[in-house]
Amino acid sequence: MSPRPSRALPAELCEDWPEVPCADPVAEKARQLVLNLRGAIGVRSIREIATTTGVDRATIGAVLQGKSWPDIVTLAKLEHELGPLWSRS
Repeated sequence: MSPRPSRALPAELCEDWPEVPCADPVAEKARQLVLNLRGAIGVRSIREIATTTGVDRATIGAVLQGKSWPDIVTLAKLEHELGPLWSRS
């Protein structure tokens, strides 16, 4: 089995992650997810969100920083506890 090809991280595809819209449409979806996640977290700590959602705090931090593409399990766990985060537009 050949190794999975590497791909740029969301923050690498955006000029000022996540403050400025991304030209790359896939990275832009990830950026919108992060903005929605930030809003859902609100004033709570990442540690609290990790405990509530069952998603490792390092994973949440990496997603927020654009250092990781969230997988479907991570997204499902986050949305189960925090509500819709993935943009459908």
